[in-house]
Amino acid sequence: MLDNHAKLLYFFSKAKQVTGRKKLQKMIYILQQCRVPFEEKYQFHFYGPYSEELTLRVEELCNLNFLNEEKEEKSNYHQYHYSITEDGATFLNQFKVNIPEIEDRISVLQDCSARFLELVSTVLYFSYLPREEIIDKVHTVKPKLKYTDEEMNEAFQFIDELQDKSSH
Repeated sequence: MLDNHAKLLYFFSKAKQVTGRKKLQKMIYILQQCRVPFEEKYQFHFYGPYSEELTLRVEELCNLNFLNEEKEEKSNYHQYHYSITEDGATFLNQFKVNIPEIEDRISVLQDCSARFLELVSTVLYFSYLPREEIIDKVHTVKPKLKYTDEEMNEAFQFIDELQDKSSH
């Protein structure tokens, strides 16, 4: 059980800070799809792939004071910032976390908008389908986001590049 908590703490130790709950969900899902051994189960939800397990683990890590959750008031919503605490780093040092090098991929993911990560994670969620069917599915399940052909192509290219990094 604690192995999964330690893997998340390892992720946060490399990410330094993650801004946004949706972005966090998408980053972990995308890394998982690139064969990083996160074990949270995902199902399709309003904003794409979502893991209740991940939400609960992050909450537990915050309650244990291993993660810091900072809530920022925005005009019409709350923005959350997550970072590992000293206690979290001390706990993490007691574990041998078996995760491949992920710093480069985390950095690339952090540079992306939550909107783009939502598209990428949705494309990955339907990756068992042929490309044209994935595109149709994205437009069906996310009509309000009005993803352009250019954004779709960018998402497919981004996935190819990320998966290339994971196979090295």
